[in-house]
Parts: sequence; C-alpha cells; structure tokens
Amino acid sequence: MIGIDLFAGGGGMTLGASLSGIEVRAAVENHPSACLTYQANHPSATMHGADIAKVETIDVGARLEPLVVFGGPPCQGFSTSNQRTRHAENPKNWLFREFLRMVETLKPEWVVFENVAGILQTDGGRFAESFREQLRRMGYKVAFGVLNAADFGCPQRRSRYIVIAALNVEPELPPPPAAVAKPTLWEAIGDLPPLLNGATDDELEYGGPPLSEYARRLRSDGGSCTGHLVSRNADSIVARYAHIPQGGNWRDVPGMMRDPVTDRRRYHSGIYKRLVQDAPSVVIGNFRKNMLIHPTQDRGLSVREAARLQSFPDNYVFRGSIGFQQQQVGNAVPPVLAKAVFDKVVTMSSQSGGR
Repeated sequence: MIGIDLFAGGGGMTLGASLSGIEVRAAVENHPSACLTYQANHPSATMHGADIAKVETIDVGARLEPLVVFGGPPCQGFSTSNQRTRHAENPKNWLFREFLRMVETLKPEWVVFENVAGILQTDGGRFAESFREQLRRMGYKVAFGVLNAADFGCPQRRSRYIVIAALNVEPELPPPPAAVAKPTLWEAIGDLPPLLNGATDDELEYGGPPLSEYARRLRSDGGSCTGHLVSRNADSIVARYAHIPQGGNWRDVPGMMRDPVTDRRRYHSGIYKRLVQDAPSVVIGNFRKNMLIHPTQDRGLSVREAARLQSFPDNYVFRGSIGFQQQQVGNAVPPVLAKAVFDKVVTMSSQSGGR
C-alpha cells in the first residue's frame, strides 16, 4: 500500500504506517520545526510544508497499489482538558473539513482518521458524527471507536478516537492483542541516564541495561541517544516537587508554596503530577505545561523519556527548540498504536485483493 499523512506533526503515524509496510510518499504539516523532524526521520516522503487549506492536491505518482490517506487535525479544540474553547466556534474544530476535502480530491481506497477521545463529547459528538456521515456520503464504509495505547503494548494510558473507512470493504478496528506485554513506566525509561532540572546535553550514553524487552527494542545500537533535554523550572517550582509522592499532584504541595492565583481552572489532577514507576504512565500530552514530574527525580521529563513513553525508538530525532520538541512528542499518536491500526488495514486490504 501507499500512504499520505495529513497534519503529520513529527511523524508518529507515518512511523506506524511504515512499520506496517506502507510506503508513505507524502505528508502535509504547517509547523516548521515539525517539518524538520518529519524530514529527518522520513526522508523519502515528500513534505508539503504549508497550511493544508492551500494544498489543492497531492501527487504520489502511479497508483498501482491501494492508497490510504491518514492523519488527524490538531486536537486542542476537542480535548477534555480544554474547557474554555471546547465548542463549535473554535476554528481548530473545523480543520477536519480540510481532511475531508483531501479525501474527496484523492479518492483513496482507505482512510484512517485519529483524534482525542474528547471529540465524542464536544457539542454532543456532532463533529465525530458529521465526519463519519460525510465519509459515508462519499461512498465509504466506516468503523470507529476508542483504542487505548496501553492495550497495544504502550507504557502509557492514552485513548485515541480512531476511524477506519474503506470504499469496497466492511472495515473493522483492531482488537487488543490477548497476550501483549504491558511495560510499566520504569521498564520503559529506567535505563535512561539521570538528569538535572534544565539539562541541555542532547546526546548521552545510556544509564544502564534495558529493563524490559520494550526498552531493548527501542534502544539505539551505538550506546547513546539524543533528546536528553529537560525544561528549566524556577527554583520555587522545583522546591514543590519534593512534597509530591508518586501518584500525587498539586494538592500535595503545602498551601503556602502554591501559586497565588485566583483562577482555579488552572488546577486539575494532571498538574504537578508525579508519575508512578510500577504502572503505565498517564497521558503525556503537554508534559511541560502540566509539569509532569519524573517518578524518582525532582524534575520534569526529558524529551527522550516522553518519546519512550510514546513508543518512539531512540534513533528517532526531534528538531527545533526544546519547547517545540516537547510539543511534537506530546501531540503524537503512539507509533505502536498506529502500527496496530495499519496492520489491520493492510490485512483487510490484502484479504480483499488489494481493493
């Protein structure tokens, strides 16, 4: 199969598709740093670094194999943590129209759409239902549901809304494997080197042997990897970390040490969350803004630690400032989940004779 990645970000879905044997020939992404990351890791794909509204069509050459168009618009407008602009008037909530326009223009045999599970709650689910209905009007058969990355071997509880659509086949979502290994957070990142608040040494040697088969699969061959970058938080913020046990959050910080803010909407259970070693991670998301705390060290997560929890291999490089790298990692679809979805698509396509 051949593929096109829309709203590609740093390329998490492209990586999953590639691991499933799909030749991803083109991608569309508007953010310059994300484009650099994508191109560094997927040099054979043509990058359209532009607003998707300005991309009329995409040429992938001779279409001798089935085409799958995939991706997901920015999800901030659908996120359950975004209560201020989680409504129809948020312009980001309408970018899925551009996705549908490209589907209508390219007429692929297969479509894969992903987004946050919160899309099913926004305005009573009108966006999700509208999207599916418009695919049906184009002649597609549709399967949809919410998949949790942890059920597919990712060390993170991260639910994504997935739509698989096909022109000539009744599609199905992949079921969670019955015997998949489910690594804990520490099994995923415990072999990475210890770091300090504000660490800036991008490439370092590993801190020890891999603690799981999951970590072993993701490690680089050369004994070191990049991405050991940690946001520098103020001393007053770091001082709060010491009061928070694993699984705790901002409520464990003594009152006199809390921010003197009156807007309580800034506080939720994910703020100042110290991660738990012996369990899957909570959703990584915007781990810098939420100030997720390393389970044993009084600092935030490094880019590489977050990438491990998202199932990116250690040879996957990220470009741009530390803030942009954190954004790319946090926004990505876990490649291990994407691979499971595309494995199912490839299997269904092959069973249908490639239609």
